[in-house]
Amino acid sequence: MHSSNLAQRRARLTPEQRERLAQRLAGAHAPAPQSNIPRRNTSARVPLSYAQQRHWFLWQLEPLSTAYHLSGGLRLTGRLDIEALRWSFAALGRRHESLRTIFRANAEGLPEQIIEDEPRLEIPLTDFSGLSLEQARAQAGEEASRIAGTPFDLTQGPLLRLALIRIAPEEHLLVVVMHHIISDAWSNRIVIDEFAAHYRARVQQEGEGQGQGQEPSLPALPIQYADYAIWQRNWLEAGEKERQLAYWRSQLGEEHPVLQLPTDHPRSSKANYRAARHTFTLPAGLVTRLQRQAQSQGATLFMALLSGFQALLYRYTGQRDIRVGVPIANRHRVEIENIVGFFVNTQVLRTLMDGRMSLHAVLDQTREAALSAQTHQDLPFEQLVEALQPERNLNQNPLFQVMYNHLREDYRALEQLPGLTVEDHELSEQTAQFELTLDTVEQPDGRLEATFTYAAELFEPATIARLSGHYLHLLEQLAEHPQQSLGDIDILSEAERAQLKAWGINEQRYGNAEPVHRLIERQVEVQPEAVALIFGDVELSYGELNARANRLAHCLIRLGVEPEVRVGIAVERSIDMVVGLLAILKAGGAYVPLDPEYPQERLAYMVTDSAIGLLLTQSHIRSAIPYSDQYEVLELDRLDLEDESDSNPQAALHGHNLAYIIYTSGSTGKPKG
Repeated sequence: MHSSNLAQRRARLTPEQRERLAQRLAGAHAPAPQSNIPRRNTSARVPLSYAQQRHWFLWQLEPLSTAYHLSGGLRLTGRLDIEALRWSFAALGRRHESLRTIFRANAEGLPEQIIEDEPRLEIPLTDFSGLSLEQARAQAGEEASRIAGTPFDLTQGPLLRLALIRIAPEEHLLVVVMHHIISDAWSNRIVIDEFAAHYRARVQQEGEGQGQGQEPSLPALPIQYADYAIWQRNWLEAGEKERQLAYWRSQLGEEHPVLQLPTDHPRSSKANYRAARHTFTLPAGLVTRLQRQAQSQGATLFMALLSGFQALLYRYTGQRDIRVGVPIANRHRVEIENIVGFFVNTQVLRTLMDGRMSLHAVLDQTREAALSAQTHQDLPFEQLVEALQPERNLNQNPLFQVMYNHLREDYRALEQLPGLTVEDHELSEQTAQFELTLDTVEQPDGRLEATFTYAAELFEPATIARLSGHYLHLLEQLAEHPQQSLGDIDILSEAERAQLKAWGINEQRYGNAEPVHRLIERQVEVQPEAVALIFGDVELSYGELNARANRLAHCLIRLGVEPEVRVGIAVERSIDMVVGLLAILKAGGAYVPLDPEYPQERLAYMVTDSAIGLLLTQSHIRSAIPYSDQYEVLELDRLDLEDESDSNPQAALHGHNLAYIIYTSGSTGKPKG
């Protein structure tokens, strides 16, 4: 059968079917899986799963953080049976050990899971119904935020926190908060479905006068999460860990670049940012066209949405090596499909891009990366980090800095609660896990919603709104013009182009203004000993700064620098940088800053587009600047200027001469100077 037909058939599989296919494809190289996960000896100590171990470590670092709280609010309108609600959650706690698990270090200092015999699920009722409806809702919102923002103590628990707030006799707010160490998004659906089943059964039994009655008939759980944690460690240590690790080493390589998203505000030394959100709905027509394009390439909607996000990151950063963290449910074994617990794993999907690459090629690369990752999905992210040992930094996540998560939500069970209408209630902000996260959610009614969660201290809301528009535009191009190259796509809207044009027009003229280097020369005449420049422990007076810049300027003039000549400057932040900029201006030239940290492709474009005639740099940086053998290069740290004059050069300049060329980030195409 033709490979494209196979790819199209694969694209039509559900996510669960694709996971099972991936397991079968991996079977030729993997050891035969056990027939089932055995139950543990109940008297044995229970270690943490690998994923739990990382959260235990993160919690010890920042015990007050709310970054890993899974929280939500439900507005319940109608006649609420509070006792039935409490009974239903108690039944959930008895059924799922994770909901009554806490974590403590043993005598050797190693953390263990402690499973309590009975759930401690108090559901306090706070009553604001005596206030006006407006006041009650406001107070309820504040109380819900307080509950959601209260840190968990993993050693004491409970790690499922529930609270009920009465706004009016027939209006309540239910607040549900869990720590991620005992749950995940898949588990949320289990909790909701089973709570609804218990609540319906209890209300029906009470209506029929059956008193306490029986719990609804749910299928027995073959194992519990603690059984999985023990099995996972044994299975991986038996050889599966090394097999999968070999793939990820090859896929991710030895260098692990940090994604440098341009921010509105500087990053802090310790990443502890508030989470803010921007939500929008993808047009139904766009979703249909994306699905059609994805299927034609043997891909899925998830892969198309991820491709658009990766293209967006490339356009905003100019970096070729784009890595995105992607959660995977990790529920491909039948025994764990209906268990509440922390099963989700995180994979790093890597795409190598350049401006000549078509969107079609981006989607092809994303598809292959995603399918290969599925066949190696069992290696815990924590083990991958430990093996690859990327440079660790408290203000950034290892291996990836942005996340993409695609979900299918189905909470229709809540629509079947007798006598109640249920609506979502958004809780207050919490700590951001990453600088930027994109969540796309397929709703039961066919809508596709997208949410950018971002660090509020780094990005302005208007910036994220603009980024969302650019993302939609790239998706449109993928759906309609997949052969278009990444670098050729103009992602600016008409309003943004008009704004840029308006910013570029300055009708005001400054006829009597003097160039900045002339102002410094005047300062030298008045206060030559005054401090002009401080870098670390080094201070330079105006006289010293002017003399050093003059000597370099005379050297530049000898080499042909004059008005309208462009001079590249690629140096680290230093005294040399300021001296170099000032010397170029004194010689009459125009400086072109070249950041040596920029990607080679971007630097090459800037060098050729600006047509520099000379380059100022440092010896250890020279090799990072493209085409450095095609123009005169001065290495400032090796340059002897002792024989040059320190008098002020007299270059003939006027206000219309070029002073500098600054390039844009290139997020809207090629960098523009």
